[in-house]
Amino acid sequence: MSTKKDKFSFKDNFYMELALDLAKARLGQTGTNPSVGCVIVKNDEIISIGQTSYSGRPHAESNAIKNAFVNLKGAKMYVTLEPCSHHGVTPPCTSAIINSKIDEVIYSVIDIDKRVKGKTFKILKSKKIKVRKGLLKDKVKNFYLPYFYNRKKKLPYVVGKIAVSKNNLIYTKKNKKITNSKSDKFTHYLRYKNDSILISYKTLNKDNPKLNCRLKNMEKFSPTRIVLDNKLKTNTKTYLFKTAKKNNTIFFYNEAIKSKIIHFKKKKIEVIKSKINNNKKFDLSLILKKLYNLGCRNILVEGGNELTKNFLRKKKFNQFYLFKSPKKLSKLTDYKEFNGFNILKQNYKTKLKIKSNFGKDTVALYKN
Repeated sequence: MSTKKDKFSFKDNFYMELALDLAKARLGQTGTNPSVGCVIVKNDEIISIGQTSYSGRPHAESNAIKNAFVNLKGAKMYVTLEPCSHHGVTPPCTSAIINSKIDEVIYSVIDIDKRVKGKTFKILKSKKIKVRKGLLKDKVKNFYLPYFYNRKKKLPYVVGKIAVSKNNLIYTKKNKKITNSKSDKFTHYLRYKNDSILISYKTLNKDNPKLNCRLKNMEKFSPTRIVLDNKLKTNTKTYLFKTAKKNNTIFFYNEAIKSKIIHFKKKKIEVIKSKINNNKKFDLSLILKKLYNLGCRNILVEGGNELTKNFLRKKKFNQFYLFKSPKKLSKLTDYKEFNGFNILKQNYKTKLKIKSNFGKDTVALYKN
């Protein structure tokens, strides 16, 4: 195998950018498989595109080949991630590529899955197919950070989010809404691209949130709802409880009485007993491991003060968004303040200001 870096043209970059856009559009909607984008070009014309299917299968390469209505001999395939070469639920993409008579395959990054890593290059080269790799490598690699984390750690990639007022309040009896509509829209985008959303029963009972994605035509991509509720004290009149039969819902508990467990299960809620520590808080490591085994790969945590601080303290967030409103809220009624700034600054050294149109709100992204 040559150690020389492959060279790419302006057109090569354009086609891979398109493939990356296709992958981004399907992020969080491909089950336990990574979201991949694929573009097939012949005689400098795009003749087919493909994305990983919503269920995770078929893969992007197979879909692009299937979508093509012309002979693929002499064509080039641009794909964001190394095509699979192993037999799983579906046949390997390398077989579909070989059978299609495609002349060249260009993929951006090598898959870290041990069943695939580096094998595709050898298989395709053995069939006289030209292979190049590394196009837009840094950009695409950054996109696949959550997937690589999933594979390496066998854990979900966790994104945290909290909104505070100018005087750091996250809730008042009169003002449950902190941020403006533009920030809210970004929150729903986060719900769209994460397959699961996690809160505590206190937030559930206080705010009665829907925890769904309300972007236009995206409601069907709402995440699985996860609630931490030690004694199953959730108010059964909440929206989440009433709609549990129609939406994937998971509750973690530790000390609940049997009658409550039975009641929750009748609502088609998956009820899981989990360990708590000496501080009467859930062991987050065990919960995240369990959720990974259940197929959760990208989790958004929209917690209140205590849950957010627990995740920050244990460094369980891969990314954390801090939304800040310029509004100063009154403390004359029942209110809740976020007091986790010291933990945030201590455990998350990298801070980036998100440059987008959030009106007068500001959004900062923290990474550990």
